[in-house]
Amino acid sequence: MFNRRKAIGIMAASAAAVSAGLPALAQDKTKLRFSAVFSEQDIRADMMKQLAGVVGDQFEMEIYYGGTLFKQTTEIIAIQRGNLEMGNVAPQDIATQIPAFSILTSAYLFRDAAHMRAFFASEAGAEMKAMAEDQLGIHILGPTYFGTRQVGLNIDKQITTPADMSGVKLRMPGGDAWQFLGQSLGANPTPMAYAEVYTGLQTGAIDGQDNPLPNVENMKFYEVMKQIVLTSHLVGYDLLVISKKVWDALSEDQRTAFQAAADAAIDWSQAEHLKREQELAAFFEEKGLKLSTPDTDAFRVFAQQQYLDSDIAKDWPEGMLDRINAM
Repeated sequence: MFNRRKAIGIMAASAAAVSAGLPALAQDKTKLRFSAVFSEQDIRADMMKQLAGVVGDQFEMEIYYGGTLFKQTTEIIAIQRGNLEMGNVAPQDIATQIPAFSILTSAYLFRDAAHMRAFFASEAGAEMKAMAEDQLGIHILGPTYFGTRQVGLNIDKQITTPADMSGVKLRMPGGDAWQFLGQSLGANPTPMAYAEVYTGLQTGAIDGQDNPLPNVENMKFYEVMKQIVLTSHLVGYDLLVISKKVWDALSEDQRTAFQAAADAAIDWSQAEHLKREQELAAFFEEKGLKLSTPDTDAFRVFAQQQYLDSDIAKDWPEGMLDRINAM
């Protein structure tokens, strides 16, 4: 299980290392209001506390969890209006305003968390970040990983390729983008409210669901599932952003130090999430679930072709998919 006391010690050490690079105490602290939909019990809440601890000499951070300050999807607008300085926003929310960004929300784009981070650190990633900065007025500090979506089934069917998903009633969140994601796996996507999934699996109204492993534990879906197919079809991440207006007002030294503090906090959070996923895989096997790894290359080729053949890809930057695949 996640050892929070040990984690706090790691955060303190990281904070001490990064804070050495911060400039001297400013006369007046810059207030940074931060809004996110995750709870204070989330690993990413500790990530933000770590960041706040490192930059606290110069910045007064007010952290709001659980969408109590701004609800999900409204953070970017709040930043644009000057009512918010920082947020943890979904790439899907950016894609709502910048259709080209939808490429970063598609199935099998990233192989794992390391691939995702490598992209955002690359020249191609810099181009996408600049797009958000220029068009939305938000500066992306980095991606915050929170788990990879896997397929959980209440049937015994062996899943190796997308063809094996044919006819499988896979619960997906409502909305065209999510339904298309289920289709890109070869399944029969079925919209269903999150709160109804447990009963749906229990009664056979659906054959399966897709979620990161921590969600499966939190919602106790494993109690009504027989197997988990490690499709790893969507690397889950949000983006830690700060107002471009605020960012531009900082000195070069301040920006360098703040980015270093953000990188350290993001690195720690990602490592904790990956560790938790490994722990849960063993936990689910102990509970009697079968865990298997399908032919992910076959799934990737099938899914990406589904997207390329759809209208969704018409706004994607030319050549960007090939550049990401080549990393």
